[in-house]
Amino acid sequence: MKRRKLFFPNRRNKLIGTNRMLIYPNLMRTLKDLKVKVFADGADKKGMLELNANPLIQGMTTNPTLMRKAGITDFEAFARDILKSITAKPISLEVFSDDFPEMKRQALKISGWAPNVYAKIPITNTRGESSLPLVQELAAENVKLNITAILTLEQVEGVAKALSPKVPSVVSVFAGRIADTGVDPMPIMRACKKILKNLPQAELLWASVREALNIFQADDCGCEIVTVPHDILAKALKLAGMDLGALSLDTVKMFASDAKAAGFTL
Repeated sequence: MKRRKLFFPNRRNKLIGTNRMLIYPNLMRTLKDLKVKVFADGADKKGMLELNANPLIQGMTTNPTLMRKAGITDFEAFARDILKSITAKPISLEVFSDDFPEMKRQALKISGWAPNVYAKIPITNTRGESSLPLVQELAAENVKLNITAILTLEQVEGVAKALSPKVPSVVSVFAGRIADTGVDPMPIMRACKKILKNLPQAELLWASVREALNIFQADDCGCEIVTVPHDILAKALKLAGMDLGALSLDTVKMFASDAKAAGFTL
């Protein structure tokens, strides 16, 4: 019976074929190879400071959920404390009001804490009312913004109209949540990039990372930023670019070590 020829994409997206054996081209990339800026997503102070010291990590993001998970009860005290150490890299701090006038007050206050701070604004409030008028107001006042919880192209189009081309901003699209619904986020992220092309100061951020692969997907889509939870960052920093044969052996050794430690007999 004639064998079917198998093809595998290489790093330049060319095809490699063989009739004899499976040949895996060198697809290994490390975080150093990427153009996308890697941010750390979390509110654990110890983790934030450790990652801030790593030159591969170029910024920080957080949100009320991550802060609550970290046991933070005083928003301002936490923010001012962390800003004493994180002074050069951009950091996004999110408003938590559900009413737009108070949201604006919080954004102005937060943005005044340090020049590297971006005030994070959700795309709507909990009633589904658009935040775009507020985004436009704050952008007109030269506030650096991170517009968050975006999942649709229509939302990105609205944000593109509201932002100022002269003010630095971040557009956070939750690619991971899009993927959770069974939809491939990569075409959507590429479309977002096109929508924002006339905003030279706006950076597209791949948010809601679920695995290390998403970091590389964000790079392939042309995103300027990908923000990554601390635990996934640790995995990516350790494993990205690792030889798969070596990783296979490492996995077998782990199974053997755990079986021995458990004292299994049969």
